[in-house]
Amino acid sequence: MLRPTRQRLFKQIKRVYARSYAKSVPAVDGFSVLNPANGQVLRSFNPISSNDINAAIEDAQQTFNSGIWSKAPAITRSKVLTRLARILEERVPEIARLESLQTGRTIREMNAQLGRLPDWLDYYAALLRTRQDFIAPTQGKLMNYVQRVPLGVVAQITPFNHPLLIAIKKIAPALAAGNSIIVKPSEQAPLTVLQFATMALEAGLPPGVVSVIPGFGHTVGKAIVSNPLIRKVDVTAGTETGRALGSIVGSNLATYTAELGGKAPIVVFDDADLDSAVNGAAFASFVASGQTCVSGTRLIVASQIYDTFLDKFLTKVRSIRARMGNPMNPKSTMGSVISLRQLERIEAMVERTQGRIIEGGKRMSGISDLDGFDFSGGSFFPPTVITDISVEDELWQEEVFGPVVVVKRFTDEAEGVALANASKYGLGAGIWTTDLSRGHRVAADIEAGLCWVNTHHRNDPSSPWGGMKESGIGRENGLEAFEAYTQSKSTIVNLASSEETRIADDWFAEGNEVRRYG
Repeated sequence: MLRPTRQRLFKQIKRVYARSYAKSVPAVDGFSVLNPANGQVLRSFNPISSNDINAAIEDAQQTFNSGIWSKAPAITRSKVLTRLARILEERVPEIARLESLQTGRTIREMNAQLGRLPDWLDYYAALLRTRQDFIAPTQGKLMNYVQRVPLGVVAQITPFNHPLLIAIKKIAPALAAGNSIIVKPSEQAPLTVLQFATMALEAGLPPGVVSVIPGFGHTVGKAIVSNPLIRKVDVTAGTETGRALGSIVGSNLATYTAELGGKAPIVVFDDADLDSAVNGAAFASFVASGQTCVSGTRLIVASQIYDTFLDKFLTKVRSIRARMGNPMNPKSTMGSVISLRQLERIEAMVERTQGRIIEGGKRMSGISDLDGFDFSGGSFFPPTVITDISVEDELWQEEVFGPVVVVKRFTDEAEGVALANASKYGLGAGIWTTDLSRGHRVAADIEAGLCWVNTHHRNDPSSPWGGMKESGIGRENGLEAFEAYTQSKSTIVNLASSEETRIADDWFAEGNEVRRYG
């Protein structure tokens, strides 16, 4: 597929964005994207009507029906994904800057995270070149070949915490499978996903295959998933949102993948390498300002090393706090949370706890020691540590989505596992031990879709990602994600001669000869 000319590309980009600026009535409220580090407006969006949302979905369906992408050879789709990976690779610095501005996360985090994203596109490009359909071992003179075919128009609802990472984790397998995609990014951080859509056009993706419709989840998101043309919904959100959307998806008999809330335990055994465990727990707890579904929010530490671990952990926490500054400063350790509303929610949860706050606990104000940045203009909360916590406490049970961790001791392996499983969530978990037999054993007993041993938050396009219990259904990444964006199509061909067929398949022939049924 040839690259579009500059003039044609401009028309394609205009088409992608058009839905976001529609002004027809009735309309969903417009909104502005703010930099949570300083409150400045980055971009404003005009209202969009339900008619425009439905028109975008109908356009996606027409594109799918045309076969321009859905029936394109696998090698064609692979080449487009590879070109898109290279374009993204070149633009990581500028996209990382925009991601940092709209999320308040540090530029250091964004450069590191976004530098990995071409891997997802390359993985699914390679999968298209190497995967095989199969022939089922059907009885008799029949050949039954089974293919994976695309679903149609699929919807993806993505969050604010990893805007482009999570979008690409969903978009890459959906594109590889041949679907048309409607993406509804978070209204708080849609800008990099919109830019990615223009890159896709530049890479040769036909217009109408990927449409990005920013807006609020309870209006735009609900309108998208309610449309009966949508054949799959893939959402990353809180558990209550996942339940609400799931009921709509079910009524449309569409398929559903949901990566929902988490309350990851970090179990530190007495034989763990303490320095590594402290560093790993700090990363698990405070990367992205604690705004990840696998954030290590419950530190469960063996009694024998509890005091030593806590002393070292607090030293690390204070070091992180001391080096916070302007998120755009490469030396800054931790950024803001996503909004003032989220800041107030975190504060309220911390104020209600019956545990003992031993570090942090109050919103940040004043001037950074690192670079003179004024925290009072943004939504900053310090890394916070709480001990003497009950398993019934809200901070043990509910997702905070902020840099807040609780710490509890355990006496033996059975109690450590029981505490780890004392949660309605089951997305991620971390285990720190130098006894690898124990590591395997405990990982098998912990009720979580992802278990890391002596590390945390490692992610790869080949590695299935998803939760147990109330942390969701289905999986992202790997062959499993590709197959979730497809359906099997079974074609059975009679290989018998006409003579054999006339004899064997005349069900209503005279006589009592036994005929095959099925």
